[in-house]
Amino acid sequence: GGSFTNSTMIEAYGLTSILGEGTILHTLLTVLNACGSVVFDNLPLLFAVGVAIGMAKNEKAVAALSAVIAFFIMNSAMSALIELTNAAETLPSGSITTNLGITTLQTGVFGGIIVGLGTAYLHNRFYKIELPQVFAFFGGTRFVPIVSTVTYLIVGIIMFYLWPIVQLGISKLGVLVLNSGYAGTWIYGILERALIPFGLHHVFYMPFWQTELGGSMMIDGNMVAGAQNIFFAELASKSTEVFSVSA
Repeated sequence: GGSFTNSTMIEAYGLTSILGEGTILHTLLTVLNACGSVVFDNLPLLFAVGVAIGMAKNEKAVAALSAVIAFFIMNSAMSALIELTNAAETLPSGSITTNLGITTLQTGVFGGIIVGLGTAYLHNRFYKIELPQVFAFFGGTRFVPIVSTVTYLIVGIIMFYLWPIVQLGISKLGVLVLNSGYAGTWIYGILERALIPFGLHHVFYMPFWQTELGGSMMIDGNMVAGAQNIFFAELASKSTEVFSVSA
């Protein structure tokens, strides 16, 4: 969708009459591009829900709902602190992003994983809890979203102060891998393939694909982080002349 609605590509191959603006194929591909992009744009939330569902022992629907609430609460707490402290003026470029309309720190899929794992832990511990009779209505599965809300309010505050440090470490690690040249590529390839029999290769390569560990780049005025995200953004960008070798 991104590449075949790119005017530069269409003109280069003389496909204006088939894929140019106003054609049926262009309209279809534009819709496909938008529908594909919305998944990648919201991967942190999908990770939060997916990890919570996967790690919950029972009542998985409650875990999923709690993860969504926790995700909103954590990012809203960071958003409020960003506004109160004018952090946008002091943090490095690319540190702040927008998640589902919330201005927050760029935690990427790591933020979703943090929410998913924590919510699943809280769910597994409290979904059978019995409260005193006067509060009995809020016991059991109803208690999980409540405790998740309180917990991730605190986590959001902690993340606001902690994540910029983590983000700097991730960025420097990405630079180290990039500067290691063929040796870094070899190590990356060996580890990725070696983890496949254990089903853990997704855990290893996903940060390179979807976070600043895989690099960051300004494309058409937007800071894009993650090797795969950079590739897709360049694919759809009219200003792309060559693809990013480093990504």
